[in-house]
Amino acid sequence: MADPRLSDDGEARIDWAEGFMPVLRSIRERFAVERPLDGVRVAACLHVTGETANLVRTLIAGGAETALCAANPLSTRDDVAAALVERHGAVVQARRGEGPDAYADHIGALVKSRPQITLDDGADLISTLHAVGADAGMLGSMEETTTGLVRLRSLDGLACPVLAVNDARTERTINDRFGTGQSAFDGILRATNLLLSGRTVVVLGYGWTGKGIALRARGAGAEVIVCEVDPLRALEARMEGFGVMPALIAAERGDVFITVTGGRDVLRAEHFERMKDGAVLANAGHFDVEIDLAGLRALAVEVRDVLPLVEQYDLGGDRRLNLLARGRVVNLAAAEGHPAEVMDVSFALQALCVEYLARSEGKLPPGVQPVPDAIDDEVARLKLASLGVHIDVLSDEQRAYLGIWAPDAPVEG
Repeated sequence: MADPRLSDDGEARIDWAEGFMPVLRSIRERFAVERPLDGVRVAACLHVTGETANLVRTLIAGGAETALCAANPLSTRDDVAAALVERHGAVVQARRGEGPDAYADHIGALVKSRPQITLDDGADLISTLHAVGADAGMLGSMEETTTGLVRLRSLDGLACPVLAVNDARTERTINDRFGTGQSAFDGILRATNLLLSGRTVVVLGYGWTGKGIALRARGAGAEVIVCEVDPLRALEARMEGFGVMPALIAAERGDVFITVTGGRDVLRAEHFERMKDGAVLANAGHFDVEIDLAGLRALAVEVRDVLPLVEQYDLGGDRRLNLLARGRVVNLAAAEGHPAEVMDVSFALQALCVEYLARSEGKLPPGVQPVPDAIDDEVARLKLASLGVHIDVLSDEQRAYLGIWAPDAPVEG
């Protein structure tokens, strides 16, 4: 960590986040009594923020020996890292702005701790464990990003179960749609102070996160264009009232471009060459590869920092493009990520998944698999309770009626 003297500030930030995380707090209170993770070694490669600190506190309350490193050096809060070490007994390997070598060293330190359960944001930790054969004998792992799951599903011979947290219903709905939908624009507006009303926002990718971003852009008064490669998603965007067209055509019309595909080189030289003067480029995907940075530099005659989080690329001929946060994830690199209320749901899901893996030793097959519906339902139930919302329940007669239509239901009579 950078400086242990920052722990007071970090503790205040952690306490602030906790005030908006009642679901995780209720789980922590139960964990403190039941201690379901006693002696379990847990390692996490996540964003080092006040919200993440509350997840770490929950795991420690459950008895886990917990170590944490940073999934993104620009999202690390040095004060939070200091508080976790000085006040909560966690092992933290993270420093804001750390370079690739330091990042690799910090991953390596967690690998050497021989974790039994890991939590990942991008799959770097579990992939490294797998590469050295250290995933054999683990209780399991979790991955919370689309990109990470793509990586893990392409690996041969994963030796432990990996819960696809990113695919859970609560995660898709709350984290991806509502969390990224708001936090991406939080980062864009902090970096630029743009007025969105009246501008044309191009959203590249219409998955759960793209849907949330498009919804928020329309709510801010922007014209929204969606670019997609999936025909069903493109049709869905059109039926929901958004413009849909190829990225090369949208490049000529957009004022703000937001990539959120999980792929690479979504915006390339041929797109940059068509964009209007002053266009803003932001990435809300996982890695800094969605915007072709090398292609952008090759076109520029001059690059300068015009604001702390804005690089301006002069393409000549009175055309300048503005890149936000060096192409990194804008909601983290230019803002503070998802609101605590969103991470309350996401981290409650992960805390319950850690408990599930610890209680399921030897019972789960290796490889990527879904989060059990019971965990999804429990998190949603706890969130509704925290909001003071009550819902209906099926009667016995209704359950019996619906059971008739189950494929394996017995036939009465």
